[in-house]
Formats: sequence, structure tokens, C-alpha cells
Amino acid sequence: MERRGLIVERVEPVPPDIVISQSAKLRPIVEVAEEYGLTPDDLELYGKYKAKVHLDVIERLKDRPNGKYIDVTAITPTPLGEGKTVTTIGLSQALYYLGKKVFTCIRQPSMGPTFSIKGGAAGGGYSQVVPMEDFNLHLTGDIHAVGAAHNLLAAAIDARIMHEDRLSDEQLAKMGLRRLNIDPYSITWPRVVDVNDRALRNIVIGLGTEEDGRPRQTGFDITVASEVMAILALATSLKDLRERLGRIVIGTDKKGNPITAEDLGVAGAMAVILKDALMPNLMQTLQGSAAFVHAGPFANIAHGNSSVVADLIAIKLVGEDGYVVTESGFGADCGMEKFFNIKCRVSGLIPNCVVLVASVRALKMHGGGPRVVPGRPLDPAYTQENLELLEKGLENMRVHIENVKLFGVPVVVAINRFPTDTKAELELIKKAAVEFGAEAACISEVWAKGGEGGVELAEAVMEACKKPSNFRFLYPLDIPIKQKIETIATKIYRADGVDYSPEAERKIELYTKLGYDKFPICMAKTHLSISHDPNWKGAPKNYRLPIRDIRASVGAGFLYPLCGEMRTMPGLPSRPAFMDVDIDLETGKIKGLF
Repeated sequence: MERRGLIVERVEPVPPDIVISQSAKLRPIVEVAEEYGLTPDDLELYGKYKAKVHLDVIERLKDRPNGKYIDVTAITPTPLGEGKTVTTIGLSQALYYLGKKVFTCIRQPSMGPTFSIKGGAAGGGYSQVVPMEDFNLHLTGDIHAVGAAHNLLAAAIDARIMHEDRLSDEQLAKMGLRRLNIDPYSITWPRVVDVNDRALRNIVIGLGTEEDGRPRQTGFDITVASEVMAILALATSLKDLRERLGRIVIGTDKKGNPITAEDLGVAGAMAVILKDALMPNLMQTLQGSAAFVHAGPFANIAHGNSSVVADLIAIKLVGEDGYVVTESGFGADCGMEKFFNIKCRVSGLIPNCVVLVASVRALKMHGGGPRVVPGRPLDPAYTQENLELLEKGLENMRVHIENVKLFGVPVVVAINRFPTDTKAELELIKKAAVEFGAEAACISEVWAKGGEGGVELAEAVMEACKKPSNFRFLYPLDIPIKQKIETIATKIYRADGVDYSPEAERKIELYTKLGYDKFPICMAKTHLSISHDPNWKGAPKNYRLPIRDIRASVGAGFLYPLCGEMRTMPGLPSRPAFMDVDIDLETGKIKGLF
């Protein structure tokens, strides 16, 4: 079969991501859609190169066999980067290069990190979803819709408190309202904005006159940390979205009974705001293959995976001989565990293979390598051969491979190659990965070469997908809350046990009484370690996992225990990335994004 090349000319050295993206000869999105069996009536166009896909496609294709389902995850993240998104897109491009029908399904990034220090999340080099400017900025406005829906609920809470303070029960009844008696000290629903702004973490609202509301302390989260974003990612239909929004619990009344968005009468309006946002966004890779970019929940306090509806549509569009490649946030202990135990329960889809991304540099850091400071030159330990340091770091990869196998899914290791990697270092990782239980370990050069640089990886993944699936969840939903937490802590994080604060004990008792004990668990912990302590690299052991609190995302449908402090509103660094972003006034092109 004829190889499918890149839609951009490849040059060396590899130019900046935005230069590559702007040099690509993009296919009209209607042409991409047609290749996968989508008609113009299935699309809601947003210009020439992106579109939303209507959800009724799921019903139309319900009898078509599913394609193979692949999740890309990684070892524990480091500041050096593992190249997980690059590998996700590059693997898809490699499968397409080989003539396979393939769909990439990834999250839409927040603009907060894009303008802060991390930059964009469209992949990089010759493995990108394009146009990368659209991908990393507003796209079709879904994140703004999430923010508007979230903040409408926040406004409804404070308006209700103020009006109930002034109106009698009779006056409320004439308006068709009942007194909710919201306890202002119980409110857990902040406001959100899609910008990194640490000054908004703790604020006081309602200052001014009596008409300006009732003063109380609250704060802002970044929009992608909103429960509304998690709901958007997990909803399977418009009906499911509406029901989940209605179940959101914002706090309690003064007797301790939960208050929901439905009680406030705002859930219907929130669903209206999110109606179009529920449709996944269709884009393309630099190989010309199709990609869904949809939803972007955090992977530390939420489940960190792209939308269920995108996967449900993609798995049918590729057919039984095709492949859907999706990605889980952070390392396998975070996003992948939640992909299996939360997302796959909702979607009903069964994964066929996991790709675990690693790099020589990142494994050296897990072996005890020197501290890495962004913007400063790398220590020679990372740029020169050091087999001893690398071998120590392999323990981190071992734990993640073993964790994948707990779910009964074959795992292939992708080694994201950097120019300073030596042959001996790469061979050491390959040998160890197979000894630890991986089906194969392949060197990936998709950043430099696009799909052509991932052929070996794609072939190994196709072989792994031929194996019978023995997929199983880590725990059943009908066991007690503590047993679920302890299963994750001991089996995934390798802790000796769990210690609960008095507040966590109280919440377990409360949530069991309220019937929330049947929810899956979405652990909120650092992504920088398999443990709860971001400073513990490698494969920590001989420790107990502390749970300081447990909270309920009733609309999303999970409980999230807090292991340490979780930042839900990032701050800006001393020199933010936005300082390099501008617009060329002659061409109208964006410059400086990365």
C-alpha cells in the first residue's frame, strides 16, 4: 500500500512548532470528514479547517463494529518531559502512514498554561494536531462555555442567598421558590477563569452596598479544574449531560442537607450553554489523519482524559480494522488509572493496548539525577552517557508496566528519542522493559520524522492489539469507600497503607450515608511522584498514604480524596510565555506560541 506522507515539507534542523504548523498544506476539514464516512450534515463547520460533529452519528453507527482502542500514558512526569502527546499524535500518524484508518482523541488545553510556562499541547515537531494556534487558543469556544455555565451557577448561589435574606417564605412561594437556607460556610463552588492568576485564589465577594450581595470568602479556580469540565468529558449524551449538571452539589443547607444545581433551578440553563460544547471538535494531524480535540479536565483533581463522546464516535468511524489512539493525563498512576476505572466504566469501551512513554533523560532523573531548573542548561548527567543513573531510574518504569498489567491490558513501551541518547542507553531501556513485562519496547522518532519515525512503534502496537483482551477493573463499585482507596494506594502507589484525617473519616461516614459510596475514586495527588510527595522520585516504598480530606463531584460521578495540597489555580512565572506571543501585523499570523 502507498505510504501517506506528511502534509508539510520536512526540513532539518526541525523548525519551531508554530513554523511547521503554519507551513502545512491543510486538507479542508470536509475532505478529512468524508474519508471517515462523515457527511456535510454531520458537521457544524467552524471555518475551513475545523468542525464539530453531531452526536446523532453515535446512533447512526451503533451497529458498526468497534475499532481497536489504545491509551497512551507515561512514566512519572519530570520537568524534562517525556513526549507523551507527541507520541500519541506520532503513533496515530505512523498508523495512517502505514495505510490504516486511525483517529486521534486528545484533550483541549487550557490557555492558562499556554501563556504561562508549559506552552501549548498540540504535540510538537512533525507530530502535531493543526492548526496549532487554533488548538491552543479558543478553538470553538468550549472552555469559555464551561466557564460561563460554571459561573452562572456561582452567580445563582449568591443571588439566592441575598434574596432569601430579604424575602419572606410567602413572597418566595409566590415566585414558585422554596427557602433553601444555604449555609454560606459550606459552599464549595468557586468561580473560574481560563487564566493563571494566583491573586484570585482567595477573595472576598459581596463588598459594597446591600444591593451588592452578601460578603463571603471564596476564590477562583482555573476553568479546566471545574466539575463542569469533568461532566462535559464524561457525558454520553445531551440527556446525560443535563442530568449530571442537575446533580452538582454546591454545599449544604443549615441542617447539613446537600444543595444541588437542580435545587437552584439553574441546571437547565447550564445545559443550554453547553449544548454545542458537547459536540467533539474535528481537526487533523500533520499526516492528514483525523483528530478529535475535546474537553480538558485536570488529571490531578479530576480524571484527566478527553471526552467519552469523542471516543464513542471515533471507535465506530474507524471500523473493526481501524485504531483509536487516545491519551491520559500525567503518568500511568494518575490519568491511566482513572481512564480505566472511571472513563471506561462510563463509555463501556474495552482498551486493547497501552503505550507507555519514557525517555532516557526522564528515567535518569528518577534514578536520582540532578535537579532540573527550566531555562537553565542541563547538567551533563542528562546529556552524556550514564548507565548507572539510568539503571536506577528504570524502577519507575517497572512499577508503571506492572500497573498496566494489573488491568489485563498488553503494554508497549515507546522510548522518545533525544539527540544526546546513546545506543547503550536505549538498549538498556529496551531490554529492561521486556523483562518487566512489556510486549515490546520501540524507539520513537516521531518528533523529528512524523509518522515515518514511528513505524516500528505502530507495528508493535498492532501486534499487541491482536492479543485477546483480559481487561478488568481494579476494584468493584459496591465495596466500601475505604477499600477502594486502599486498593489504589497499595496496588498502584505501592503504599503500605492509608492514614485518614478526622475530616476524611467524617466525609466517608457522610458520603456513605448519602449513597455516594458507590462512586469510583478519583485520587487527587501530585503527578510528580508515584507517591503523595512530589520530591520522592523513582519507585517510593515503605510509606503510608495520608488522606487529609475527601470531596464529592456528584455530577461527574466520583469521589476525590485529597493527598496533600492541590493547586486548582496556577500562578504565572517571573517570565511568562505570553511575553513572546504577538501577531505579525502584515500577515496577520500569530508568532511566539510553542
